[in-house]
Amino acid sequence: MAKLKTNSGAKKRFTLTGSGKIKRKHAYHSHILTKKTKKQKRNLDHFALVNEVDVKRVKEMLVL
Repeated sequence: MAKLKTNSGAKKRFTLTGSGKIKRKHAYHSHILTKKTKKQKRNLDHFALVNEVDVKRVKEMLVL
């Protein structure tokens, strides 16, 4: 059987933590930043974890 390919969009967006959880970046932090408050931009700057509901789907895309 052929090897499965990793989804190239997913490999750019997600990273694994040491404990095996999946890290992601927040959306809405790339453009139209002038109308967003400093607090909003600061909070979007942190990493977040992928929700439990979506973990299986992301792992399939990353072929884990």
